[in-house]
Amino acid sequence: MKTVLKAGFIGGGNMASALIGGMAGKVTADSHIHVVDLNPDALASLASRFGVTTSSAMDTRLTECDVLVLAVKPQQIREVVTSLLPHIREQLILSVAAGIRTTDLSRWMQGYGRIVRTMPNTPSLIGQGVTGLFAMDGVTPEQKQTAQAIMQAVGMTLWVDSENLLDTVTAISGSGPAYVFYFIEALQEAGKALGLSENQAAQLALATFRGASELAVQSTDPVSVLREKVTSPGGTTFAALSVMAESGLKDRIIAAAKAAAARSVELGEEFGKNAD
Repeated sequence: MKTVLKAGFIGGGNMASALIGGMAGKVTADSHIHVVDLNPDALASLASRFGVTTSSAMDTRLTECDVLVLAVKPQQIREVVTSLLPHIREQLILSVAAGIRTTDLSRWMQGYGRIVRTMPNTPSLIGQGVTGLFAMDGVTPEQKQTAQAIMQAVGMTLWVDSENLLDTVTAISGSGPAYVFYFIEALQEAGKALGLSENQAAQLALATFRGASELAVQSTDPVSVLREKVTSPGGTTFAALSVMAESGLKDRIIAAAKAAAARSVELGEEFGKNAD
């Protein structure tokens, strides 16, 4: 990766803000980050918080960048990359636009091939994210390092060899936080139903999830073994897990993730088709 990296962001929303916050002063100097967005309030906030340069329109500063991060809504992406074409030389194009396939991006950019597509998740907003990445063949090893450094600024990264696997990443880690929140909601409701106050139920559910997740991360045991260690035959945990097993909960969770992956495939096809 270059010692002095110049990065341009197209879009200054929440994910862009998280990435800029992680990068500034670490991956590159704040003065080497340029942000383009139509929202003057967003630009003012980014300039004040991070010291980046900003603009409401694409200009020659993008031409000077080593990496251009596409952080706009999927519905806007074709218009954005078409406007970006005059500023493209050999930069890395790093897309965080959900559902937009590299083949479509490349097609809209007249066959440009230095594109990395990413699938971050919402915990990236607090630096605890996980991002799946896929690189087209035209991406250089140095550019892959750059892409990884940028996304590691907001959490861990995972490269996949086939772009189709980003649909799986979407189903597991992209949508996954919602599954976790759903389960936490259920635990909170159970706590209230069993006599706890709303605040007490929330404290117990959140702390339990945080502690169990961290234990799973730090332990050398598989999560199945950790589960078994908590489950005494005939005990309270056994009673609870028996109800979950009888209701087919694990199978339903797997089915739900498969539905999310299938929908990710559909959205990719729809975005590509609708932008033609």
